[in-house]
Amino acid sequence: MKWQHVQENWSAFFDAIIDRWPAADETELEEIDGDQRAFIAYIADLTEQEPGDAREEIREWLAGELPSDVVMDPRHDDHSIRLSGKFMPEGEDEYDDDARYGDDNA
Repeated sequence: MKWQHVQENWSAFFDAIIDRWPAADETELEEIDGDQRAFIAYIADLTEQEPGDAREEIREWLAGELPSDVVMDPRHDDHSIRLSGKFMPEGEDEYDDDARYGDDNA
């Protein structure tokens, strides 16, 4: 993932950040508000390491998967639905509701 994903969905990443860095404080994360430099400085201070090492640790964390709160964001839904089309039988519309899954009134 790219930092832009993190910045645009900052609060959705709080749980993932706290999972990775358990000593992180949600109030302090709110103050950082997606600022990459501030986050690097915060992680460096939190982990008592040099900013370059913290930057590398964050880079490794960014290589992981998007948190479910971000994946479930409605902006990602249409993209995910379009991608699911390759798994649909020919002639079936991936945007159709399917009563078998409880999303139809039929």
